[in-house]
Amino acid sequence: MDKQRDFVLRTIEERGVKFVRLWFTDVVGTLKSVAIAPAEVEGAFAEGVGIDGSAIEGLTRLFEADVLLHPDPATFQILPWRGEIDPTARMFCDITTPDGEPAVADPRNVLKRTLEKAADRGFTFYTHPEIEFYLLKSSKLDKNGRPVPVDSAGYFDNVPGGTAHDFRRRSVRMLEDLGISVEFSHHEGGPGQNEIDLRYADGLTTADNIMTFRTVVKEVAIEQGVYATFMPKPFSEHPGSGMHTHMSLFEGDTNAFYEAGAQYQLSKVGRQFIAGLLHHAPEITAVTNQFVNSYKRLWGGGEAPSFVCWGHNNRSALIRVPLYKPSKGQSSRVEYRAIDSAANPYLAYSLMLAAGLKGIEEGYDLPAEAEDNVWNLTDSERRALGYSALPASLDHAVSIMEGSELVAETLGEQVFNYVLLNKQREWSTYRAQVTPFELQSNLEML
Repeated sequence: MDKQRDFVLRTIEERGVKFVRLWFTDVVGTLKSVAIAPAEVEGAFAEGVGIDGSAIEGLTRLFEADVLLHPDPATFQILPWRGEIDPTARMFCDITTPDGEPAVADPRNVLKRTLEKAADRGFTFYTHPEIEFYLLKSSKLDKNGRPVPVDSAGYFDNVPGGTAHDFRRRSVRMLEDLGISVEFSHHEGGPGQNEIDLRYADGLTTADNIMTFRTVVKEVAIEQGVYATFMPKPFSEHPGSGMHTHMSLFEGDTNAFYEAGAQYQLSKVGRQFIAGLLHHAPEITAVTNQFVNSYKRLWGGGEAPSFVCWGHNNRSALIRVPLYKPSKGQSSRVEYRAIDSAANPYLAYSLMLAAGLKGIEEGYDLPAEAEDNVWNLTDSERRALGYSALPASLDHAVSIMEGSELVAETLGEQVFNYVLLNKQREWSTYRAQVTPFELQSNLEML
């Protein structure tokens, strides 16, 4: 740690950094920032930086308002979009109470706690997200009240001179400058929709990287005169934006999900992990899919999963066991397909990991795999096969989560209660709206 701190202080001096942004995240997953002068960084490492936590949704109760930000020197990066005029750097922070205890409502700490629980069982949790988003010409709606995409291209389309090409190239370069490795980038299925996949990293690094990724994408969009949105379903007739996440557990250098000769080379640990995710999926959906709009994606087609089942390379299933090259057993993994791009990655990954660990601890049995296209089955066929539905609305998801011991224990009382209250309030506000659909359908007829 001292070497990392020394590196940060030396780099600030050598690169002429003028501002250091201390980044942290609220319970909803909104990135927050406090800027300090370079002269304050050494003191921030030693003592933290005090802020009023009551201004941050979910972080503290009013009578526990004072919290301290402790920058993590391992996350120090100079922000490339700031350029060479007044260079600016950032560090992610851990949040503590004044007496030095981790703040129970710090989302980053929630994930750290769950990762420590996995470490106690000998596991390291690795994740690899595929992040989808839409590029729009503006944040403004057209005269018909609809967003306007930057192109009309489709899945994997190569658009000569297209906005998306330049955008993805610039974004990938900027992410690499920030130390975030990118595996793939391409045009997705919807007009103006893009996907950028980050390389495998441990769970905490990935969550930090996702928060940085969203900021980079927004900054590059502004730079290029367009607008980026991670809204799960901005168009009713086009696919939503998911964040399919590949996961694996390692024991040292060994992939705990791999077993040579087993079906799909998937070990008992891997099968139990999937079983845990399946069993608890409805309980965690209010966090992996946390907005009213998230359920327009889950139930709006476009390859979004709607039913609780798993399959080998079956893209209609909630959990997929991907194909991989036979010589690469270490790449055994499972892919969770419900989570969307607007989730708080710290809380969502905490719950996905906790659900999988529960399956391992309790020895859950993995049900039979889904071999058919689940979307094409009738309701009675799905019932006969035991494929239950994911929650159909935010209200439904919150009511299921409210009774979940797993979610309450993983998030901690304060975060759990805040998420419930926040989402109940969102649903109540949404339910009170009179929508264009109702007016168009009912105003003249009734």
